[in-house]
Amino acid sequence: MTAVSSASDLTPGRPVVFRHATVLTMDPAHRVLTDADVLVTGERIAAVGPGLAVPDGTAEIDASGGIVMPGMIDTHRHMWQTATRGYGADWTLTQYFVWNYLQWGKSFRPEDIYAGNLLSAIEAIDAGVTTTVDWSHNLQTIDHAEAAVDALTEIPGRFVLGYGNIQAAPWEWATTPEFRDFYTRRFSESNDMLGFQLAFDVPPASPDFPEKAAFEVARELNVPVTTHAGVWKVTTDEGIRLMHEHGFMTDRTIYVHASSLSPDSYHRIAATGGTASLSTESEQSAGQGYPPTFKLREYGIGVSLSMDTSVWWSADLFSAMRATLSADRAREHLEAHHRDETVTHHKLRAEQVVEWATMGGARALGLDSVTGSVEAGKKADLVLIKNDASPVMFPLLNPFGHVVFQAQRGDVHSVVVNGRVVKYDHSLVGVDLAKARRVVGETVDYLKGVLGPQAWAEGMQPEIPEVRVLDNPYTYTYDK
Repeated sequence: MTAVSSASDLTPGRPVVFRHATVLTMDPAHRVLTDADVLVTGERIAAVGPGLAVPDGTAEIDASGGIVMPGMIDTHRHMWQTATRGYGADWTLTQYFVWNYLQWGKSFRPEDIYAGNLLSAIEAIDAGVTTTVDWSHNLQTIDHAEAAVDALTEIPGRFVLGYGNIQAAPWEWATTPEFRDFYTRRFSESNDMLGFQLAFDVPPASPDFPEKAAFEVARELNVPVTTHAGVWKVTTDEGIRLMHEHGFMTDRTIYVHASSLSPDSYHRIAATGGTASLSTESEQSAGQGYPPTFKLREYGIGVSLSMDTSVWWSADLFSAMRATLSADRAREHLEAHHRDETVTHHKLRAEQVVEWATMGGARALGLDSVTGSVEAGKKADLVLIKNDASPVMFPLLNPFGHVVFQAQRGDVHSVVVNGRVVKYDHSLVGVDLAKARRVVGETVDYLKGVLGPQAWAEGMQPEIPEVRVLDNPYTYTYDK
């Protein structure tokens, strides 16, 4: 056994052991192990426990004072938009729609999709997010789709491509021979490192339910559907009803946001075993509806967490966990105050949101036998949270609370994906960040040129009108 002195000691295929960690297993019992070891051999977790015997030549990472937990899972991230990180910080959801759907999103070339995905994929593993759903809804051509996958396969993370195209109706693009050929070439072989979903929405539509054709393609290919649901005045209960009555709601369907829905819709989701992907910062800031954790718990609907898009928010799940727990508690207090009561005990706990960020995502993606917990036999997707230079890392008393309220992505010391160390001692391993900086810079320069200085500035700094605006300039429709 050799203590790791630098990333060069962590050669691919070499066994690795984390020593003396607090381990959040996220197994069915949610066991918390203290002064415990986690041994990785090949792609899998070989053993978990104190004082493990390890093979000769095993690289040893000192995890004392730190937390080893499963890699986090983001079930809804528009990765292509990372090339415009922070651009829409002051947008409403309507302004987001107008910019991306009606105006400048159409200008993205395949190389711009590649640039955004590449940077987003790197950012994910750097933050300890080992599995990410790329909700890729600007794949205007097959070349755009090829570029998206090229970026995902270049970075050593676990990804799922949610194939979508906001510039055309799903029954148009999903039924083409070109789409079928792309899926066959890139996804027909089973691979838990690169999954596939169809990503499209069911807005208020005509009774003939034209989205049926896209759902039938998903059924024929045996792939899940992920859809934005319960977005205020955009995707409504009518879409849920049509999906249910046509038999397209399954236990593999993911309902993103699921905020502005009726009890009837929640009953339908629960009855068919679907899960919800919450993007709490998005729901709070953009206005899809109040983060519905309390409703999802009431109806027994499975929950996973997501960050939505870096065009607004950060892309780490520490932020998502913190915001989700805070939003649930804020609502609970506010409702109690309206009744002239005081909340004396919290219902949602830190432990539960850590579950949502790990096993909740694994279950939603059908990867719960692969990842999501620290158990022998599972694929080794692991995060070590440790920062000896930070006063925030001690004392370590409540590990679940520490992950949610104290830690941040700067405290991610090491990350393992599928048995491969992709980050060590706070630095990425084997990732070309300079290339990502270059291609994203090229995309930003291109977009600035397409928009022109005035439109670029106006898009980033939307006006604040002196009078209240009641008319919504964007209506969700495929007739653009």
